[in-house]
Amino acid sequence: MTFEQFMEHYKQEIEACMKRTISATSSDQKLEQSMMYSLEAGGKRIRPLLVLATLIAYGKDPKLGYETAAAMEMIHTYSLIHDDLPAMDNDDYRRGKLTNHKVYGDATAILAGDALLTKAFEIIANDINLPATTKIELVQLFAKNAGVAGMVGGQQADILGENKTLTLEELESIHQRKTGALLTASVLSGAIIADATKAEQETLMKFSEHIGIAFQICDDILDVIGDAVKMGKKTGADFDLQKSTYPALLSLEGAKQALTEHTTAAKHALGMLDIDATYLLGLTDLIALRDF
Repeated sequence: MTFEQFMEHYKQEIEACMKRTISATSSDQKLEQSMMYSLEAGGKRIRPLLVLATLIAYGKDPKLGYETAAAMEMIHTYSLIHDDLPAMDNDDYRRGKLTNHKVYGDATAILAGDALLTKAFEIIANDINLPATTKIELVQLFAKNAGVAGMVGGQQADILGENKTLTLEELESIHQRKTGALLTASVLSGAIIADATKAEQETLMKFSEHIGIAFQICDDILDVIGDAVKMGKKTGADFDLQKSTYPALLSLEGAKQALTEHTTAAKHALGMLDIDATYLLGLTDLIALRDF
C-alpha cells in the first residue's frame, strides 16, 4: 500500500468510526449536528493516522487502534472548536468553512467541544479489542497530554504570551504542550497498543517531540506567507494577536532552517528503531512539507 493509499483508506475508516460512534448514542439532534459539523470539516487526520502508522510499524493489525484513533481526533476537534471561539482566537473560518460557533452559536459550540472530549474517553473505555490494563494506560496518557500538563496548559501559556517577546526556549515549551502533546499521545498510544518496550516508547517520544515543534514552525511560516484560500482560514492572525513566533524570533529563513533541523532529528530517532517506519516517515514529511 502506497503512502497515499494508506492516507485515503484509513482516513475513511477513522471517519466511519467517529460517525458510527456519535450517531449510536446521541439523543440531541442539534448537539450531534454540531459535533459532526466540525468532525466532518476535513483535515488531514494526522493525529489518528499517527496512531495507526505506529501500529503498522510494529506489524500489528491497525484495526486494534480504530477507536483510539477516533478518540484522538475527537479530542483534537474539540480543541479546535474552543480555539475558534470569540474568547480565544475569535476565528470565523476553519478549513474553508464557517467555524462551529458561527453556525450553531457560542453555547452549542462549547457544549459540542465538551461532548467530543468526554466521548473520546467513553470510546476508549468501551473498546472491546483492548485489555483493561491497556485502556487504563491510554486514558492516563490522553488525560495528561490533553490537560493542564499538556495541550490546555500550552494554550493558557500561549494566551499569556500574547503581546510579549518570548525566548526561543519559552516558545518551544509552549508548543511542546499546545501542539506537540497530542501528537506525542497519538504516537505513544499506538506504541502502547503494540506492546512497545519502554525504551522504544522513549525513542518514539523524542520523534514525536520533534514533529510537534516542526508542525508549529510550519504553521507559523504559513501564517506569514501561506495562501489563505488553500489554508481555509485567514493568515496574519499571529501578528494581529502580537504573538511570538518562530519567524519573528528566527527570521523567515531561520524558521525554515529550524524546521529542517527538527524534521531531520525526528527521522533520526525513527532510524534508531527496528520497525517499518514507512508511514511514520510519510507523515513526518506531510507535517513539515506543507506548501509555502
